[in-house]
Amino acid sequence: MPNIGIVKEYRSDEKRTPLVPQDIELMLKQNSNLNFLVQPSKNRCFSDEEYLNKGAKLSENLDQCDYIFGVKEIEPTLIIPNKSYIFFSHTAKVQSDNSAAAQGTPGMDKKELLKEIEKKNITLIDYENIRDNTNKRYLGFGRFAGIVGCYNSLNLYLETFNLPTMPRAFHENSYETLKQNVAAREFPKAKIVITGDGRVARGSLEFMKYTKIKEISPQDYINKDFNEPVFCNLPTSCYTENVDGKKFELQHFINFPKKYISILDKYMKKTVMLISSHYWDPNSPKLFDKKNIYDYKNLKVIGDITCDINGSIPTTIRSTSIENPYFYLNKSTFLEDKKNNNTFAIMAVDNLPSELPRDSSMEFSSGIVNEVMPYLIGEDDGRIERATITAKGQLLPRYSYLKSYINN
Repeated sequence: MPNIGIVKEYRSDEKRTPLVPQDIELMLKQNSNLNFLVQPSKNRCFSDEEYLNKGAKLSENLDQCDYIFGVKEIEPTLIIPNKSYIFFSHTAKVQSDNSAAAQGTPGMDKKELLKEIEKKNITLIDYENIRDNTNKRYLGFGRFAGIVGCYNSLNLYLETFNLPTMPRAFHENSYETLKQNVAAREFPKAKIVITGDGRVARGSLEFMKYTKIKEISPQDYINKDFNEPVFCNLPTSCYTENVDGKKFELQHFINFPKKYISILDKYMKKTVMLISSHYWDPNSPKLFDKKNIYDYKNLKVIGDITCDINGSIPTTIRSTSIENPYFYLNKSTFLEDKKNNNTFAIMAVDNLPSELPRDSSMEFSSGIVNEVMPYLIGEDDGRIERATITAKGQLLPRYSYLKSYINN
């Protein structure tokens, strides 16, 4: 049976873990031949002692491990040769033109990471690509990205309108407390669009239920006037359309994203805050052009939970941190500026679930136990193979497009 390692996260602001102590205890009860080695960490949301108490061993050295789990990218110099690593590499979206290379940890050179993986004969499995035959993901931190991103966006709304703000999510470190905070607040004049129909969007919509903001249909959002705070959710079928005029079909959109254009524009005239909670493929249309911003007279806040740099939300020119989650962009220059009448606010934190690390780690860990481990150490039904970017340092055919990116 394999030895399973859990790395100490490279990022100082990353407190999550891929496997929580109680799930390690569960797996050891099911299979006593498994062995879990955990690198000690003072940042991790679960203490070293909690892991020891549930049957894991602590070790700085993971050389004896067959599979090594992390959350975010592994620092290239720390990668151990000839191992199988499982983490969010943020490399699958990268194209030869360097597009999407800014995703993930700021400053992390994806090209350097992939070169090191090649050189050290690494098998790289990416959580994001552990999917079924229809491209549906089996696990992710999306729900909590939506929850925390929605909370942060609403907090930025209050700040933008010079209203008292709520305590920051990472200070509260409790989903229940975030619910209580938002339930007690008013969001005057709120006209909010939330895009998406996946995990992140469901998290955002789940959290909105605890506000005093009324949900209305996309049709009513466009056609009716409301004096009370309102929001609407736009699934992919509402903000994109087929260029050939054919009826929207989600699977067709996933397979042929270049055949679609954005029609978000018709919703943006009334919108005060946009919360982007959709998944974006680099081949999909951008939701709007920068030049459209001047037409959106009421727009004051963009909460970009997707956080694709220069992606579907072209005004997201950089990601932000948990400590400093917001910035203001000048509508004329599209450069950062101090808050004034010609700016709008942006929230673009790239590791939102780490603001509620225990809650989000427990949900993610459960997904690994149920949807990954049986197929990793047992018979694979295809999900692990589909998520394997490199095998012993060699790019698998479905990811061969990364070769030109690595070599350029």
